[in-house]
Formats: sequence, C-alpha cells, structure tokens
Amino acid sequence: MRDDFNREISYLRISVTDLCNFNCEYCMPEGIEKKDHSDILRIEEIENICKVAARNGIKKIRLTGGEPLVRKGILSLINKIKSIDEITEVAITTNGVLLDEMAKDLKAAGLDRINLSLDSMDENVFRKITRGHELSEVYKGLESALDAGFENIKINTVLINKVNDNEIADFIALTKNKYEVRFIELMPIGSTARYAKEHFFSADEVLKRYPQLELQENTDKSSPAAYYKLPNHKYRLGLIRPITCNFCSNCNRLRLTADGKLKPCLHSDMEIDIKKIACNDELLEKSFLSAISQKPEKHHLDDGKYIIRGMSKIGG
Repeated sequence: MRDDFNREISYLRISVTDLCNFNCEYCMPEGIEKKDHSDILRIEEIENICKVAARNGIKKIRLTGGEPLVRKGILSLINKIKSIDEITEVAITTNGVLLDEMAKDLKAAGLDRINLSLDSMDENVFRKITRGHELSEVYKGLESALDAGFENIKINTVLINKVNDNEIADFIALTKNKYEVRFIELMPIGSTARYAKEHFFSADEVLKRYPQLELQENTDKSSPAAYYKLPNHKYRLGLIRPITCNFCSNCNRLRLTADGKLKPCLHSDMEIDIKKIACNDELLEKSFLSAISQKPEKHHLDDGKYIIRGMSKIGG
C-alpha cells in the first residue's frame, strides 16, 4: 500500500491498552481517566484487524500501550499475529518490569524483538520520572529477556532537559558492548505539551557534546532514527528527532489506539473509528485505504499545532 506521497505503508503500531504500571510525568498526566474495558478492542478484534492489515501490505506489527504486558491475553495475541503469513515481525515496546515473569513465555509465543523504555539509570531520577517505581525491577526484567534468548534489545531513552541530560554519557557507554540506544526528543503531545516544551532537549546537542560520533549508513530508510557509532563500540546510537529533524518523508506507519481509532499520523488529530467494524473485513479494508489516503506529507509541530490525545491514549 502506498500513500499519496509514494511512501509504502508496511508498519502498524497497535496500542493494546491505555493502562500502565508506571505513571511517567511526560506520558501519563495525574488524574487521567482510564478507558472502560468495554471501550477497548478485544483480542479477537485486534487479531482480525491485523489479518486485514496484512492482506493490504502491513508486514510489521509493534504492540505498545500503556504497558502492553499488562494486557490480559497478550501472549495469545502475539502468537496469533505471528501466525499470519504476511507478517514478518512482531515486536513490543515495554518498560520491562513484567519481563522477569514473562520473557520466556513471550519468546515461546513468537515475539521477535523488544524495545525497552529507560529514561534514567539513576535510582532517584528514575523514581521521579516514573513517580515512585524502582529501577531494579527494570534491570531484572532486562536480564530475564536476555536469558530467554532475546537479542538486539534496543534501549529507548527520552531526552528530558534538567532531568536526565546529565546521563547522556552513561547511556552512550551502553553501546560499547551491551545495547543499541536510541535518544528520542520529547514531543509536545496532549495535556503534557507544556511539560514537553519546558523540558525539551535537542538531540543535536548530543552531537555537539560528542563530535567523535560517526554517522552510519542506515539500510532501513523508513527508520525514524539517524544512527551513529563511537569508534570501537559494538552497538549504534540512534537519534530520533521529530522536532529538530523530522523523518516524515520516509514514514511507513499507521497507528491503532486501544479504543479502535486508526491514525495515519501520530501528530494529527485525524482518526478513523474502526472498533464497531473490527470483524467486518470489507469495511476494515476500506478504512485502511482511507487512512493511507489521508496520511499527511508531514507533521505540523513546527507551526505549534499539537494533538489533543496524550501519548498514553495513542500508544508509545
């Protein structure tokens, strides 16, 4: 499937829940209302949506949240999606806490890849960002994932000015022989937009601090990251710069929210409600084609246009 700007759309990010066992400052505003269970897509509905998406060009599925591992039936869902012939990869983005008890089962279900969200390696800062959670839980989950056989785990780190920008060197050190790390610029989304603007830290500042970083060829042109490496480091450092250097020209993705809204662009309020037609293949296909045809050429963050939905309501 190609959009009006000749971008091949092959990647679907699905938020399987708006619930999370963390409560991060930039993602989950205090007092946010949770969706009623009846408003959330059922496992069978997500499975059918994936089947229709796959028949229309989707090859890669990423499950997000909220925290995807708190979703009841997640193992069954992964297994069912993995069995769809056209799907080449099923991945998740997780905070890692539940990996300690679930990593082996996730591997057995067919999960291909894990991205782990980690915004601080300082225990006190971690508690502040997550509003009270323990860093040791994440490390334990990470080790369990490695023991279960997951390779090439990526660490996603949101850059937050005056909160974790003094840890940049520590995260880069992980690329020496442990993990690929990706720094992500904080995006003004939903009710946390003010927080994002107040705590914005440009990924370009990383390059200024570390001029020895060498730009790497990226074979995946649809990746939002520009990749760099330090000499003698095994793994890459990715910089995802939606604010200072948007990657819209190669965007290959659609998003599906936990309550069944199909979004052609993360930063657009345009969405198509497919919950009521989740088991109607013909209408689903029309909805996918409609979403692709309405995919904008680029976002409008530069113009100060921010979407209403918060990140926890869209899917990280």
